Amino acid sequence: MTKPSRAVLIFSKLPEVGKVKTRLIPALGAEGAAKLYRRLLVRQLEWLAAEADCPIQLWLTPSMDHPLIQQWASKPELSLFLQQGEDLGERMMFAAHTALQSYQQVVLLGVDCPALTAAHLQQTFSWLESYDGVLGPARDGGYVLLGLKSVPVSLFKGHSWGEADVAESTREAMRQLGWRWRELPLLWDLDRPEDLTKLEALGIPLD
Repeated sequence: MTKPSRAVLIFSKLPEVGKVKTRLIPALGAEGAAKLYRRLLVRQLEWLAAEADCPIQLWLTPSMDHPLIQQWASKPELSLFLQQGEDLGERMMFAAHTALQSYQQVVLLGVDCPALTAAHLQQTFSWLESYDGVLGPARDGGYVLLGLKSVPVSLFKGHSWGEADVAESTREAMRQLGWRWRELPLLWDLDRPEDLTKLEALGIPLD
């Protein structure tokens, strides 16, 4: 039997006060930073449900025990999973490997890039028809999206997660694999207080 074609995997922390968007706490306070993270997560799930036209998997850490999460448990378009692994690379690798048992293509996303749109997602899936992978690089040197049809260990091991060279070390892994890949335009992700002004242009309130 042919596997369904595609799925989107979102990686998220529980939106707990003091545990998310800690670099924004000096500007927003712990409560404000957590509230913004919740808003970004809800916004992303809403536009994906409306526009992605494929199953959505929400991979959470460190648990799924949160009222906001539990209210989504019955949504047919959304499946909830607990992240597994010691670092971000291991957790992404586990999730991608699991999902590719059921789907031909997967796209991995965080919740920190409000500039990401359905058009970026559609372009990614289109490229995956002909290429081995798709990378969505971020202005800070990381990446905001990774599109895959297979899960080589080198894409997830030996990278300095959270540092400014992750996108380049991922490109080097792809080169070593002999992959043909495409890249989305450079996008910004929300990480530091100076990024907050960019939310206004997207109509995302801070309070």
